[in-house]
Amino acid sequence: MEQLTIPIRGMTCAACSTRIEKVLNKIDSVEASVNLPLEKTTISYDKSKVSIEEIVEKIDKLGFSVVERTIDLDIQGMSCAACSSRIEKATSKLDGVLEANVNLPLEKGSFKIIEGIIDEQGIINKIEKIGFEAQREKDIDEGEAREKDEVQIQRNRFLFALIFSIPLFITMIDHFYPERMLLPHWFMNGYLQWALATPVQFYAGWQFYRGAYKTLSNKSANMDVLVAMGTSAAYFYSVWLVLQGEVYLFFETSAVIITLILLGKLLEARAKGRTSEAIQKLLQLQAKNARVIRNGIETEVPIEEVVLNDIIIVKPGEKIPLDGMVIEGHTSIDESMLTGESIPVDKKVDDEVIGATINKHGSFKFKVTKVGKESTLSQIIKIVEQAQTSKAPIQRMADIISGYFVPAAVSIALFSFVLWYFFLGASFQDALINFTAVLVIACPCALGLATPTSIMVGTGKGAENGILFKGGGQLEQTHKTDTIVLDKTGTITKGEPVLTDIFVVNDWNESDLLTIVGSVEKGSEHPLAEAIVKGARDKGVELKDVDSFEAVPGYGIKASYETLEVLIGTRRLLQKFNVEYEGLEEMMVTFEEQGKTAMLVAINNQVAGLVSVADEVKESSKEAITSLKKLGYMVVMMTGDNRHTANAIAKEVGIDHVFSEVLPEQKAEKVEQLKQEGKRVIMVGDGINDAPALATADIGMAIGTGTDVAIEAADITLMRGDLTSIPQAIMLSRYTMRNIKQNLFWAFIYNSIGLPIAAAGLLAPWIAGAAMAFSSVSVVTNALRLKRVKL
Repeated sequence: MEQLTIPIRGMTCAACSTRIEKVLNKIDSVEASVNLPLEKTTISYDKSKVSIEEIVEKIDKLGFSVVERTIDLDIQGMSCAACSSRIEKATSKLDGVLEANVNLPLEKGSFKIIEGIIDEQGIINKIEKIGFEAQREKDIDEGEAREKDEVQIQRNRFLFALIFSIPLFITMIDHFYPERMLLPHWFMNGYLQWALATPVQFYAGWQFYRGAYKTLSNKSANMDVLVAMGTSAAYFYSVWLVLQGEVYLFFETSAVIITLILLGKLLEARAKGRTSEAIQKLLQLQAKNARVIRNGIETEVPIEEVVLNDIIIVKPGEKIPLDGMVIEGHTSIDESMLTGESIPVDKKVDDEVIGATINKHGSFKFKVTKVGKESTLSQIIKIVEQAQTSKAPIQRMADIISGYFVPAAVSIALFSFVLWYFFLGASFQDALINFTAVLVIACPCALGLATPTSIMVGTGKGAENGILFKGGGQLEQTHKTDTIVLDKTGTITKGEPVLTDIFVVNDWNESDLLTIVGSVEKGSEHPLAEAIVKGARDKGVELKDVDSFEAVPGYGIKASYETLEVLIGTRRLLQKFNVEYEGLEEMMVTFEEQGKTAMLVAINNQVAGLVSVADEVKESSKEAITSLKKLGYMVVMMTGDNRHTANAIAKEVGIDHVFSEVLPEQKAEKVEQLKQEGKRVIMVGDGINDAPALATADIGMAIGTGTDVAIEAADITLMRGDLTSIPQAIMLSRYTMRNIKQNLFWAFIYNSIGLPIAAAGLLAPWIAGAAMAFSSVSVVTNALRLKRVKL
């Protein structure tokens, strides 16, 4: 019997723990004991009869949840898609591993696990057992240094191999054209060629032997196996020929193949470094030091030493080191790195400032509210990293094929050798040459790089333009949509409404009514309420506290002010409390047709007047909606506003389809309704009440200037806060998927055409080596073209 302890969240009382125990103990061969105070469950089970995943599924169905977390590791020793695929398969079989994603170009792995069943060391041990090296993910600076080291290592290996391979390659030319003789005749000596080829074979090419040994010892095969087999066949056969006194040798074949493959790896390492430039650029935005005030003394310290609630002073022209809240002074700040908006934003006491933005004018002090990985810039970098590590659905096909490709290539190579030597009467040398060419041309490097390199460049390009994709899946799915649903407030409009009109009836005067309305609205956090409060204060009205306050979502507010019962809100609110308002209907419609939001005011069950608020449309909204229509999208506006106001805003920006008077809880239902009609929906919003709709849509886009809840629920975050990012995100998705398909096409065509040509004896092994090496480079180079696309 296996025994483990699983943390469980969601238990509130003894009844919860008892229910979990009863359900789990009914499973054959399972014994469970739940500790409610510690929120843990100890489980004994027979692994042959039930899996831990089945037990976890039972817990989920009861409405509780196990604790999940993601482990990120650096993985070294992978040479092709077969390697990354094998790591994923091996780790996915471990108990407690829910999902495994390995990124070949980045040499990283991301593993979603169940806490308490397996830990980081367990995954590392498994990876090392199958022949690779794994360690906890290093920070980006260390990773960048490792990339540079890898380029340097590959450069040194290539140059070493090149020095010894050039004479061997020339001897091959001299052998076929003896009348030219580019080298002295004594270079044709077999022992000299042996001496030249040996350092290349066993020093420069040692990485292939090491990788092949580790792979074969785990009953698998990868690119290293193919290279090691092919070059060894040519090298050792040539050794045998030298000992037999033969002069027609194949040392140049093995040496040149290794040299060309090392050249390919060098170019590939350089190109892969360029695919992660987006993260490196984000890192460069970070300030290195901060001027901290401690015990009244101003001290400059590295930002790593800054702690929460430290007071930092920032002078004009300096970068703001970390996120915080202004406590003294006022200034204007360039937030273009975050929002793309070039106009500086004014900041005063109690305003939020973001690390890596630039202070343009005045000096100010702020209190640090986020440090380390919690800062906005760190969160952006983490999102980009996760997106680059994640796997797009289209990659699954390449992974499946690459898993079978190497064994199939070895089989074809052996079949080719047998066919040529035993049945077609070819010499042993010719059959061996064909065997080697098949092995070398079959390496599936390009296949493994085709998708992840494009995903890396595509998500990086998005980050540079303020578009943060959560993963490769979201990047792939975005271009498949056909309908855009836009929330109005804060999305189409600025979300900063202003008080425009006050209209009174029944002997109320404007000042008294505004005092009551402003005092009541002071208790609400709704943007419309904030506009009324600000408008009242601007008019010099003194606001008071109310006796009671109740928000009625989708309707308005019910409150007690001194001896008065006050209602402020929609027609439906007054209808709910049986208050007549017909005399104001015409005025309301007039305001609403002007795009204003009109709110009725009733006091002691009698209508007293109305106030109207207008929210300005963002300058970019109309342009973005026009672009979306040109892309073939149906654009829908969804708002809680009444039909007249909603239609006025929709007409102004060019939207033809409107969902008006939608309550917050109905937004997700409207999105689901569109999906049931066969639409593939992008939902765009910025508020807490948009989160369910964002999660329901095929793709959720959160305006980055909105709430953390909306951003968390979304698949894509638009940091700039304007709608022009939406068509840009769609076009980036289209460009990236086109690029991936191009890469996959060339990778498949290369192997599909190259294998039969090599098997037919029409391809020299060194040419096969060059083609194999440069196929990987061509795929990465094609992916890098995404950096130049205009969005």
